[in-house]
Amino acid sequence: MAGRTVANDLAEVAARFAAALRGAGLPVGPGRSERFASAVTLVRPQAPGDLYLCALATLVSGPDQIDILRAVFGEVFGGLADVADGRGEPSSPALSSRRPGASEDLLARAARAARLHATRAELTTDAGADENAPNSGEEMAHPVLGSTVERLAGKDFAELSDAELAQLAGLMRRITLAVPERRSRRQRRRPGGPRIDVRATLRRARRTGGDPSRLIARAPTRRPRRLVVLCDISGSMEPYARAMIQLLYCAAGGAGAEVFTFATRLTRLTPALARSLPATALRRAGQAAPDWAGGTKIGESLREFNDSYGRRGMARGAVVVIISDGWDTGDPAVLRREMERLSLVAFRIVWVNPRTKNAGYQPLAAGMAAAWPHCDAVVSAHTVAALDQLTEALADPVRRRAMARPRLSGLREPSGAA
Repeated sequence: MAGRTVANDLAEVAARFAAALRGAGLPVGPGRSERFASAVTLVRPQAPGDLYLCALATLVSGPDQIDILRAVFGEVFGGLADVADGRGEPSSPALSSRRPGASEDLLARAARAARLHATRAELTTDAGADENAPNSGEEMAHPVLGSTVERLAGKDFAELSDAELAQLAGLMRRITLAVPERRSRRQRRRPGGPRIDVRATLRRARRTGGDPSRLIARAPTRRPRRLVVLCDISGSMEPYARAMIQLLYCAAGGAGAEVFTFATRLTRLTPALARSLPATALRRAGQAAPDWAGGTKIGESLREFNDSYGRRGMARGAVVVIISDGWDTGDPAVLRREMERLSLVAFRIVWVNPRTKNAGYQPLAAGMAAAWPHCDAVVSAHTVAALDQLTEALADPVRRRAMARPRLSGLREPSGAA
């Protein structure tokens, strides 16, 4: 029973003393508390000065922390005259001025002193809260406070500063931009495949005297579809463009995407986004795209993409993501025709429009109305929390393209619309 009492006293002393040190700004974690308890068990201090030396040897990692330790030790255990050399004696009733006869006696009184200090701290905190409360009889609602990254995850990209956007880079790295797989022309060996690899089978038969005791089959391989991103960098989309470009750089699986920007002209940014930090990639993107934050000609830019890259096969069977709010200063008929051309070769077209975050959104803009029937999904992706819609739309293996123009009344939205 005595051993358990000593252990309980030591655990209480270590826990309450560590809590007081953390409250004073000293980084005392479970590891330091464990070392402090081990030192007390080994040294078996007989005086407050010995207990202080145990704390000094295990809870401090630099000279700048000694003053904090000394002050907190004095508050918790009663104050010391000079404990740095081990000759200090207590000067408050919390620890009696008489020298204890055993370490168990010192730990018991130290535990009572630590308990008394914690009680006084709680009373002081409650009193301060009562003084600051406008009406102590009314219940106050306290919002749940999360970390900075959690708070920024629900903030609109248009409201983020450059520094706040950089803080979200770590969170964006946890997002996976997975796309559906497609059947490749290449084949690999696989047991039970539909075709027999005659060369490999005869080569193995040489080991058994020409008897093909085992047939080697081959089957087509599957590889992820190409991801092509066309990002609007006009004035209205500039903050969202920065966030999406950073997402493409940070997200696993997005490193191999083909990235283009457009406003009044089309610019390929894939080389600028390779092998650089997000901030550097954004700066290179601004330098590579001379029309950054300019006007918008979506139809003309899509025509340039279809003529220069789509015919070469970049968009054939690919998942194409268009990031734009649909405000087009060009002819909507051009945009409608180029979207139809693109839909004939692309596997899926996902349109990211931050304006669709509103529940009552309708494609009243001529450009968005012209493009809407050719989209498989329309998502908002205006915050990090809303990026789940984008990842689900990219990973969907089924084409869900609407084949009729949407009516402004009774609008039938594509699957995945926000």
